[in-house]
Amino acid sequence: MLSALLLTSACSEDRKPANTVMAAEHRDSTATAAPALPAPDTMASAAETPPVTTPVAETPTETYTYPGPKPLAGAILPQKRILAFYGNPLSKRMGILGELPPEQMLQKLDEEVAHWAKADSATPVQPALHAIVVTAQGQPSAGGKYRLRMTHKMIDDVLDMAKKRDAIVFLDVQVGQSTLQEELPALEKYLKMPQVHLGIDAEFSMKNGGVPGRKIGSFDAADINFATSFLADLAKANNIPPKLLIVHRFTQGMITNSKDIKLRPEVQVVMHMDGWGGPPLKKDTYRRYIKNEPVQFTGFKLFYKNDTKKPPGRLMTPEEVLALDPKPMYIQYQ
Repeated sequence: MLSALLLTSACSEDRKPANTVMAAEHRDSTATAAPALPAPDTMASAAETPPVTTPVAETPTETYTYPGPKPLAGAILPQKRILAFYGNPLSKRMGILGELPPEQMLQKLDEEVAHWAKADSATPVQPALHAIVVTAQGQPSAGGKYRLRMTHKMIDDVLDMAKKRDAIVFLDVQVGQSTLQEELPALEKYLKMPQVHLGIDAEFSMKNGGVPGRKIGSFDAADINFATSFLADLAKANNIPPKLLIVHRFTQGMITNSKDIKLRPEVQVVMHMDGWGGPPLKKDTYRRYIKNEPVQFTGFKLFYKNDTKKPPGRLMTPEEVLALDPKPMYIQYQ
């Protein structure tokens, strides 16, 4: 049984795999299964979106206090704070990215960017769209891997939306019973673009079998090291600025052997607090599993719906999040 102190799973309600029965200990038992998403790779890929790059000043070495190698030229962190909208444009239940029509969603993104710019005027805000492009499934699906790959057209549509705001893009992977070794090469054409980065969701990595959503999965340091090596090779081969890797976490067991995660100059690793609940619970989880096991940079998620279900019935403010130690450099809204 999971401890009552742990945050409720980030997949509950808005991120639940299709046709999955949820465990009562850490899920919202009132949630209903999300509709299945379209079959994988059935649409022709649209033309590749031209690269979008945002100039980033180099970080003075005397002020760099984060673990790992100092940033290479063009690195986004820590010169900017990233503010991302998360979800899937084909689903209204997986996050804000797909909940609203594109123009309304982008307008709301503008509003959040303005709030964060006001809360910390010394740190520019980099807008981002964080799209789930491999979704965990409650049924075996093609190949029996309990995961569904989105079409290239869906990814192209997200790139087109992002270009309207000079936003960077994260492609998020829920491997199910597949592996990063199998899934990442399928995304290479996008990950070699300078404005496209990667997110990996340990919750849905079923390393020892099982159905996504019925228990919490995990990634080991070896999995994360594969991802950083893959991204670093792309950055070097294509002569592009460092890549960002977002690693979702909200329990101790989701990431194993974190001390063995290898940091590389070509990749900036963000350990992202991905659970929902009231402010005290979110802060405690951040302290336990993010601050106490530092890797490099940190992130923090805010849930428009799930964070407001219980008293005080509101989202944490930018000022409250910025009071955390260390200050998160990646902020995600679902």
